[in-house]
Amino acid sequence: MQAWIVDTPGPIATGPLVRVERPVPEPGPGEIRVRVNACGVCRTDLHLAEGDLPPRRPATVPGHEVVGTVDALGAGAGRFQLGQRAGIAWLRHTDGRCRWCRRGRENLCIDPRFTGWDADGGYAEWAVVDEAYAYVLPDSFDDVHAAPLLCAGIIGYRALRRAELPPGGRLGVYGFGASAHLATQVALAQGATVHVMTRAAAARQLALDLGAHSAGPADAMPPEPLDAAVLFAPAGGLVLPALAALDRGGTLAIAGIHLSDVPPLEYQRHLFQERQMRSVTANTRADGEEFLSLAERLGVQVTATSYPLDAADEALTDLANDRLTGAAVLVA
Repeated sequence: MQAWIVDTPGPIATGPLVRVERPVPEPGPGEIRVRVNACGVCRTDLHLAEGDLPPRRPATVPGHEVVGTVDALGAGAGRFQLGQRAGIAWLRHTDGRCRWCRRGRENLCIDPRFTGWDADGGYAEWAVVDEAYAYVLPDSFDDVHAAPLLCAGIIGYRALRRAELPPGGRLGVYGFGASAHLATQVALAQGATVHVMTRAAAARQLALDLGAHSAGPADAMPPEPLDAAVLFAPAGGLVLPALAALDRGGTLAIAGIHLSDVPPLEYQRHLFQERQMRSVTANTRADGEEFLSLAERLGVQVTATSYPLDAADEALTDLANDRLTGAAVLVA
């Protein structure tokens, strides 16, 4: 089968993503195999390719927003039927025994595994996963528009919850890519006032088209103090303006797996009056189920640009150079 691997991590211009031929994988016990129809291109894939996220194994196939059709079942697998559509996301294994799993916080499991990092992902024609970590997808989304829901959507939803936005509150969104444009729609549907700060003019226009109340440059101050904010851009320098924009008691949630260095904080300006900053680490399967149901109920609009599988390197390059509005999706 055709697949892309991260060969030697480095700047995207050096070609860290390489196309190869691989055997079609066989599902193990409890696993399903899907014939990949679409796979979202996530910024985490870019971090892996460029080495911001250290590889955990050589020559890994990236991609963790996988939509496909089940075409083989491993021994004992029975949750999905042959021919059924399934989604493969970032979280693919937890131990189920550690204190975090027992508390219902499997996103903090001490022995997790992740798709496209610990195991091959969806930049390929086939992929396998433990059926317990696969998702049944809403029928209202086609393959291309379902794919970004599986990470951009789920992580954005968890980040929004971590930000503790009060009902009818004022939310700041920093960066406006695949994840932010989905989380913004959820916040708006819940009655929030949303102010977007992002550097790309096209992204600012998309934010306004989706109903954001204002959209300005990435480091601009919003027109009013914020009750909560979510930082989606992997730019540590934006932590300071985001904290400074918070009203007293406000919370900043940082959504990404990688962030550049954060400049020194000024306690009185950035944290005093019970402002707080929180990270977001992966997600639970419950987060995923909740978000997919919510996305269908709200009719969330997914803005996506399609690329053929053999142009995965081009898609990742466009993401690295901010040439995308919304999400990029590979189509097999």
